[in-house]
Amino acid sequence: MRKILLSLMFILPASLWLSCGSSSSSGSSTQSSGLKFRAFITNNVSAGTATAGVYVVDASKDVRPPVSPISAGSTPGMMVVTPNRAETLVFSGNGTQFSDNTFSIIGNASEANIAHLTLPGMTESIVVSPDSSTAYVAVPNAFVVGQSPGIVEIISLGSGTKAGEVSCPPVNPPSPVCIWPAGVPQGFNPPYHYVSISNTGNRVLAFSEGPDSVADVVAVITPSSLGTSSPTVSFVPGFDHPVAAFFSSDDATAYVLNCGRECGGTQASLQTLDLRTNTAGPSTVVCTSGGNPTCVGTVDLTAGTVGLLNGSTLFVAGTPSAQPCTGQTTAATTCGTLSIVDLSTMTVTNTSPIVITDGYHNRLALGANGQLFIGAHTCTEVIPPLPPPTGAEVRGCLSVYNTLSVAVGTVPAGGVLIPPANGDVTGIQPIATRQVVYVVQGQGVSLGGSLYIYDATTDTLEHNPNDPNNPGQINGLVGSFVDVKTVDF
Repeated sequence: MRKILLSLMFILPASLWLSCGSSSSSGSSTQSSGLKFRAFITNNVSAGTATAGVYVVDASKDVRPPVSPISAGSTPGMMVVTPNRAETLVFSGNGTQFSDNTFSIIGNASEANIAHLTLPGMTESIVVSPDSSTAYVAVPNAFVVGQSPGIVEIISLGSGTKAGEVSCPPVNPPSPVCIWPAGVPQGFNPPYHYVSISNTGNRVLAFSEGPDSVADVVAVITPSSLGTSSPTVSFVPGFDHPVAAFFSSDDATAYVLNCGRECGGTQASLQTLDLRTNTAGPSTVVCTSGGNPTCVGTVDLTAGTVGLLNGSTLFVAGTPSAQPCTGQTTAATTCGTLSIVDLSTMTVTNTSPIVITDGYHNRLALGANGQLFIGAHTCTEVIPPLPPPTGAEVRGCLSVYNTLSVAVGTVPAGGVLIPPANGDVTGIQPIATRQVVYVVQGQGVSLGGSLYIYDATTDTLEHNPNDPNNPGQINGLVGSFVDVKTVDF
């Protein structure tokens, strides 16, 4: 393979980066709730008595304490909690020309914004190193001088400042740092959209949009080399519009989720990537008697945009081009599917399609009692007239799959429930030590929604004694919410 060597650009002086530093002057609350088990919920709209910010909830009792929201930009949305649970990262942005694109670091103990900086564009993907020291942020529309847009921003969480960026602008002569495969346009800087990180943090994989020659390539970033005289990024071809990766216990193998047709490609699949040699797995599954993993290659899926790894089982959700809603009584004419993959054998274990709502799936969470919550946006909505007739169907973008071998509520073993709630799903958080799941669902990805509490023993809205007239609600929690995360062990 002919390799084209390009360069990896790093910006060094922190003083040159955009608006980073303490947020103490932005009006953030310094009053701690004193709660031992909390959920943070982002509200992206200021209207009436509701203030945009990060709201604190007592996740043990489903009660909002009397503390002010934490300031985190003008339209806070997506959140990521660091592995050590010391901090919560919040992105604020709405994709318009007025977007503030603010990246905030919330100190979980103090419940205050301890640092923030401005990203050079929107992001939908943030990962954090296992030691909680560094965040890697995919910014597909970031401006790059003399080159197509797209960077992976590297942020030091200890200082709250930018530590560098991954991009590949052309230089003359080229330096041996970015290694492109043959067939990819020389000098093309990929618009990184999603990032995944290995168990030990020794590899960060970045996935791009654009023409097939770029979107079918995985960028393998070696964090230990970044900032040295020989930073390494290797681009591995042979995939089909990949969007995510999952890793073997020894980090020798990545299981790459190919989105395929749903993202403009050909075939959704799960494909291995050998991180010792940076080579894509073959088109068919090959199994050996030893080694880790025992099987490598590619297993075809009906569709796949999001996955959840539970042991050696990978749940994958997506929307095929023409999937009937078989087994469901609904006005919707097309649906999505859930696939269950055994990584030890690289096989799909469900013999027939598991039908869920359609839309672009980007949320998966396994709650208590074996209930898998599946969220999507831009799905087929079924909205009844007002007042709704008796028995009228209500359908949105949330599906619940019963992974157990026994029935849960009205859902049989291996069955699917579509809760009667409209709207996109933008946040799902199972509540540890309890049998409930918090779900944010409502008007849309950028407009926000409501927080619902589901009882995982019945797959219905929880009866909250603090608000008995509104099942599944928290009294006094008003806003247009986007994401929800628990921040305590």
